[in-house]
Formats: sequence, structure tokens, C-alpha cells
Amino acid sequence: MPPAPEAAAGLSRRSILSGGGAFAAGLLIAIELPWAAARAATASAPEPVPTGQRFNAFIHIAPDDRVTFTLPAVEMGQGVYTSQSQCIAEELDVALDKVVAAHAPPDQANYGSPVFVVQATGGSTTTMAWSAPLRRAGATARALLVAAAAARLRVDPASLSTENGVITHGPSGRSLRYGEVADAASRLKPPTEVALKDPGRFRLIGKPVHRIDTPDKAIGKTVYGIDVILPGMKFATLRSSPVLGGKVGNVDQAPALAVPGVKQVIVLDDLVAVVADNTWSAMQGLNALAIDWAPGANAGLDQATLWSDLEKASQGPGAVAKKEGDALAKLKDGTLFEASYELPYLAHAPMEMTNCTVHVQGGACEVWTGTQVPGFAQAGAAKALGITPDKVTINNHLIGGGFGRRLEVDGVIKAVRIAAKVDGPLKVIWSREEDIRQQLYRPLYHERLKARLENGRITAWHHRVTGGSVLAHWLPPAFKDGVDSDAVDGAAEVPYAVGDRLVEFVRHESAVPVAFWRGVGPNGSIFAIECFMDLIARKTGVDPLAFRRGLLEKNARALGVLNLAADKAGWGTPAPSLPSGARRGRGIALMNAFGSYLAAVADVAVSDEGDVNVTRLVIAADVGKVINPDILQAQIQGGAVFGLSAVLFGKITFAGGAVEQGNFNDYRILRIDEMPAIEVHIVPSTENSGGIGEPGTVVTQPAVANAVYAATGVQLTRMPIDRALIAKGA
Repeated sequence: MPPAPEAAAGLSRRSILSGGGAFAAGLLIAIELPWAAARAATASAPEPVPTGQRFNAFIHIAPDDRVTFTLPAVEMGQGVYTSQSQCIAEELDVALDKVVAAHAPPDQANYGSPVFVVQATGGSTTTMAWSAPLRRAGATARALLVAAAAARLRVDPASLSTENGVITHGPSGRSLRYGEVADAASRLKPPTEVALKDPGRFRLIGKPVHRIDTPDKAIGKTVYGIDVILPGMKFATLRSSPVLGGKVGNVDQAPALAVPGVKQVIVLDDLVAVVADNTWSAMQGLNALAIDWAPGANAGLDQATLWSDLEKASQGPGAVAKKEGDALAKLKDGTLFEASYELPYLAHAPMEMTNCTVHVQGGACEVWTGTQVPGFAQAGAAKALGITPDKVTINNHLIGGGFGRRLEVDGVIKAVRIAAKVDGPLKVIWSREEDIRQQLYRPLYHERLKARLENGRITAWHHRVTGGSVLAHWLPPAFKDGVDSDAVDGAAEVPYAVGDRLVEFVRHESAVPVAFWRGVGPNGSIFAIECFMDLIARKTGVDPLAFRRGLLEKNARALGVLNLAADKAGWGTPAPSLPSGARRGRGIALMNAFGSYLAAVADVAVSDEGDVNVTRLVIAADVGKVINPDILQAQIQGGAVFGLSAVLFGKITFAGGAVEQGNFNDYRILRIDEMPAIEVHIVPSTENSGGIGEPGTVVTQPAVANAVYAATGVQLTRMPIDRALIAKGA
């Protein structure tokens, strides 16, 4: 089991470099990454990023042969503890069970992501960002260990071999364990260059290795943030104004204080919390309260207005994200196609609800939580208390589902504000209703497309993306020239040959706060593009697969996954027989984002009443070099379930300034009896590794929507699928 987060949080650059503290004795490898020198401090970072050396990957080899490395990425179910341990163990020539991974502490300088600059896990970037550095770290450690062993045995390093943490001199049969030479190796100068292992000799990389964190999870040994228990800890739950931005009016505390176990009622300007001996008593106390709210300026906010305002904003010109040729001139005449697609607000709804344990004392603060951004969490807690970040300790835990929700630290800040009023440690847990109704949502998106067709080919293309900008608040320096690069991801670069093109972004903000959601920007852009491709194909009497093929002659990887998915799904052959009266359809979709190519084919059955049942889903993936095919397949399947839930059911709507949904009864996710058969086919590749946490979510949604179009003749333009519009006779 990975060491307790408390141990990882106690790391400091000084203690690591000196080999002190829990990492005393043994060999420590620090790799300076090539992008470090180019990274500068940004206004969005929790604190200024210092210049100079940055050590992003650390390996420690203890005298007992245990290998510990500090992983800059956070484990939240995506399997990075296992995949990145495979990289270390492969190059170091140790067994996987000898490697222990630990979360990185908040350390913007040393663990800032090469993708985001800030310290963050998200966007399917972990493999792309960290696999190569960790492999180099492992290879460097191995070279130093061999050199130290050669000196002790008085032999040529070239005569030594390594296997399973043991260095062996073949001619004499003598051997040394890594732990026996770790101290001596730590005093040697690391080589400036080190050769990585030839793929032909891989024992672990590319192999379906079982996840190292599964056994502890299976027996309930794993401690998530919500599981933290501290001596003398109290428990709290909270409620914020149902209306966005509302404030607390009057609160009669007496009913809550009369509930057995309730110790305290905390009233802040924007929330009320009840503190008790246990979570149940806290929830009962909160339910007993009669709270008068001052709703504020958003009391009149409703969904129809949100949609209308978004559509109006999409009519105006946007900031240019991509321009090639003169698309607008070519789109003035000829055979033109135009369509708009709208995607709703979505909540993350992970199984582990928002939670945070805090102890404020002596001008300092200690936090136990699961976060994708430990540096942001540290800075947010410090700001809430008016102290410096170095006075805040973040103990990061495994996360029971993040999906982008834990890229925000509003939950940490609220918990800290509450805990500041309580003596001793306090665990704050959100109810499911509070978790869904009081968060930052996937933006509302409007995607407008226009294309010109000549001789079956697209010769001009215009794509305008309208919506709120997540980057503008999350990473302001990345929001440049009016363009949110995430919102247009999947639109600015398309796999198809589309001639002259113009891609624009219109930033439209409402009172609703927005955040990253699994699949991020490509959720909207690729959904719109793939539905638009089907629209053009069907209106011109061309098979949707054949139409796409004609636009992919110069994109071998995209064409490869498209053909593989179509072949495995039996495109062009009848779908399996369906229940009496059901209409059947088969849809296809392609995506290129996150450094990966995926294609999906969905089979659906649509009832007379408009109910959609996805019966089969086939996905082909080219993600470049694969570290662990089992994890890859699981991530695609998990992403597909996320995408199916979104396209069939997902929406957050507002009435009277408040979210209308509150739990899984009205914010539906796919249920086990609704699951289709999901087949995943992986394309062998030597290309650079791409991401896979998001793509399954992205590619599934348009494949299902296109299958519904094929079954009903109706292309739905606002998600989720509206059963009333596809019911027979509608």
C-alpha cells in the first residue's frame, strides 16, 4: 500500500536533497526536466514559481531494497500509480511489488505539470507528461547502482547485469542487492545521458499488469479523503443558498441544537454548517434548521433564458482560434450546409462526495482531502485564513472519482472557513444534494458549423464555439487573445481535410460557475463536428463511413481507427434483431484529441415512446505506445459509461436561480441493466503515448446521437436526447 499521505506531505526539497527525514539513507535520484528552465512564474500559480532547477521526479532506494518514488500526478481511479510504477520498475529492473508510489506534496516548483505549468492532474496528461521522465529516472538510478557495485566488486561495470533488484557479476557469480550499494551510489555523479531500455526487452511496459492498488481497495484498507479519522474529530455538514450567489438571512439555531449529538451551529455569510459528534447527527441537525435566505440578484435565473442568451451570443463574431484561407468568402454561395448544436450544464457527481478534514490551530492549518491540485488547495486554505501558504499542510489522499471536480478547491476553502470556528479537527462532508447543487458545472456550449461541399469534398469550413471559459478563471495566462484553447480543442485541429477554415470562440459568461468536466472542451466541439458530418452525409445520400473516409486520405492514424471500429462492428451489415416495434440504428464517430485517435460505433434500439437503448458499443483506439493495456481498456470503458450517461440523461437546469436536480433520481447515470456490451480494440503503435482518461467519454456521445439519427431520421441538436422528439408520430 502506498505510504500515508502524511508522510508524503512531510517532504521538502531540502530534506529530499539531503536524504533526510523519512528518506534518510539510500539512493535518491532527482531528474531535472528540460522544460523547467523555460517555465516562468504566472499570476495563476498559488505562489510565485522560483527560477532555477526543478526536480520533478524522485526515486529513493532504501537499504531494504524498497523503491519509493514521489508521483507528481494524483491517483483518482485512472491507474497512474500502477502505470507509472511500471515505468520506474522497468528501467530500474525491479519487481513491481518492490515499488511504492506516494502523492507529491504541494510544491509548484518541483511538481508543476509540463502541460499546465501549475501542479495539476487532469486532461488525460499524466502518461504524456511523466512516463518519459520517470523512465529516465529509473535508468539513471540503475546506472548509478551498477557503477557503485562495480567499484565494490572491482570489476568492469559492463560485466554486470541487473534483475529483480540484484546486481550480478556473471563470470564470478557474485551479486549485490540494490539496498547494499544504495548509499555508495548516492554519492556518485549521475551520468549526463543514459540509454533507455529497448522495447524488445520490456518486462512490464506494454504488459497487462494487475493494478497495485486493487487489493487494498478490495478489502477496504485504502483510505480516501472521506475515510480520514483523527483523534477528537468532530463532523459537520453544510448548506449554501439554493439560489446562486444568495446569502444567509435569519437562522433559528435552537432546533438543530436540540438534536442529540449536535454541538455547534456555524453561520457564515453564504452558508450554514452544523457540527456534531457524527455525520448523521450533523445531517439531522441541519435538516431541523429553518433558514431564511436572501436570494440576491440571481433569483430570476431560468434555463430558457440561459439557452436564449447563449444563442444570441453565438450570433456575433468571435475571437479567431484558427484561420486558413478565406472560408467566409467561400461560404457565401455554392452547396452549403449549416447546423448548430447545444450541450447542457453537467455535474461531476463522483461516488466520493466533496469532503475535507481540517484542523486550524496556532496560526497554522492542516488539511486532509483528495485534490487534483494540491498547490491550489494550499493557497486557497491560506488565503481563507489570512496566513502564508507555508503554514498550511496538505495531506493528499486517493480520490474516489474526480472527473475535473477536484481541479477546483471551493470545497477546501469552505471547509477551512467552517473549521476556523471549531476547536480541534473537523471533517466536513457534503450531502449528495449539496454536492450536485453547489458546484462548478461543465459549461453550456453552443456550436455553430457551416460547410461548403464540392464534388463530395468539403472545401470551406466555419466552426464557432460559444460558451463560458474555464481557463479564464482556472489558469488565466492560458486564456489568450480572447480564445479558450480548451473550449476549441477538437475544433481548432480536425482530422479531416476541410479546405479553407475559420474557427472562432465567443466567450459568454452567465451567473453559473463553470469548471472542467471529463472530456473537457472536445465534448462539445467533437460532438458537433461528428454530428455535422453525419448530417452532410445523409443529406447528400452518402454512407457516413464512406463520407468520412473520403476526407481522411492524408490521415493514416485517423483512418486506421475508423476502419477498425467499422470492421469490428460489422458496419454495413444488419444489426442484431431487436424487440418488436423497436427501430434500430447504427452510428459512427471519430475523434482526435489528447494525443489519441478513437473511433466508436454504437448500435441503438429506439422504442415507439422514444426510449433509447444502446445495445452495443465498439471502440477502436490508437493512443500511441501503451504502458498497460488493461488500464487502457478500463479507462475507455469507464469513459464510455460517462459519455453514455451524458448523451442519454445528463443535464443540469435552473429555475428561480436554483439547480433543479439533486440526486441520482433526477440526475441520472447509466444503470447496470442499461449497460451495453462494450468492445475495445487497441491499435499497436510506436507513436508517442497519448491520453485516455477523457477520449472514451468524448467519442461515445456523437456515436450514440448518430445512431439515433439513423434509427429515426431525426438529428437532435440539443443534448441530452429528447425522447419526445423521437417518439413515433412526434
